[in-house]
Amino acid sequence: MVTLTDEMKDMIDNSVSYIATVDHDGNPDIGPKMSMHVIDDSHIGYYERTAGQHYRNLQDNGRLIVMVVNPKEKKGYRFHGTVTLHEGDDVHKAAIAYADEHDIKHPVSVPVMEITGIDNLAPGAGAGKPIA
Repeated sequence: MVTLTDEMKDMIDNSVSYIATVDHDGNPDIGPKMSMHVIDDSHIGYYERTAGQHYRNLQDNGRLIVMVVNPKEKKGYRFHGTVTLHEGDDVHKAAIAYADEHDIKHPVSVPVMEITGIDNLAPGAGAGKPIA
């Protein structure tokens, strides 16, 4: 099992994350997700509000990569994993309650990724190499 460090958790919860998905023809899609958050030591999730291409790709194959960086410290991580889409369950209901409390659009789904790999994105010899 891959485990997030406290530094990784802090970076995820306090930075803009970028996600990458791929469609059934192999076409990549990348974009920012400002609602990325830590679920527990090996899961992260976000609120899917647009139900656009990323959502369709996740429905199709469940594969996700999340990148988060701190440019000031020149550190970053790339997280690999598979996603479970939460819709109509307790996870989704909690996200809707959060949206209501903060007067934001309800999520269509809450993709939760089980992290299966982590790459280092800091400059140097280890850049892009797996660390977990």
